[in-house]
Amino acid sequence: MNTKVFRNLSYGVYVVSSLDQERNTGCIANSIMQITSSPATIAVSMNHDNYTNSCIASTGMFAVSILSEESDSSLIGRFGFQSGKDVNKFDSVDYSVKEGLPIVNDSCGYIVCRVIDKMETSTHTVFLGEVIDCDTIGTAPAMTYAYYHKVVKGKSPKNAPTYLPEEDAANDIPNDSSTKKWTCSICGYVYDGDIPFEELPQDYTCPICKQGKEKFKAL
Repeated sequence: MNTKVFRNLSYGVYVVSSLDQERNTGCIANSIMQITSSPATIAVSMNHDNYTNSCIASTGMFAVSILSEESDSSLIGRFGFQSGKDVNKFDSVDYSVKEGLPIVNDSCGYIVCRVIDKMETSTHTVFLGEVIDCDTIGTAPAMTYAYYHKVVKGKSPKNAPTYLPEEDAANDIPNDSSTKKWTCSICGYVYDGDIPFEELPQDYTCPICKQGKEKFKAL
């Protein structure tokens, strides 16, 4: 069975946000779809291990910020590769509040939903939400999952429905300084800039997940 075929399905890259009591929180998701148009309803798949899952279940609300091709890639690292249990993810993020929920301003649109139903699988909860507010932001095209992999050069967080175990295998490569490309073992970003990686300053950090040089491995 070749699970890579799943990447031929259409996905976007989104920040799904909710509230941890009065604290803003959220995570990256890529499995979101519109179910009906009237009334407008949205389904979002959320891993049981995502802290945002329990926050949505508790508040009965979630919001979706649709990342664009021009969105800062560090948003994916901030919301996708660390836990809301340990980090206030919206600190230092430009956001607005819509219907009581945080919306990332560096996006091309938002959707706010009230949970009306849910379905449990062995690993994920699929929340069904009735749309109570939505709007576009700017004119940049939405970031697709394919664009994220091919252009941003990132990998899926382990809790994402689209995560494939072989993505980690690509990072398990001996550190050979004679090679020209280096990959971040945390988020999968590939550095192939004009400056040799070993000549970058010691305080260089991954543009996606902000991890240091020591997290990079040679390709």
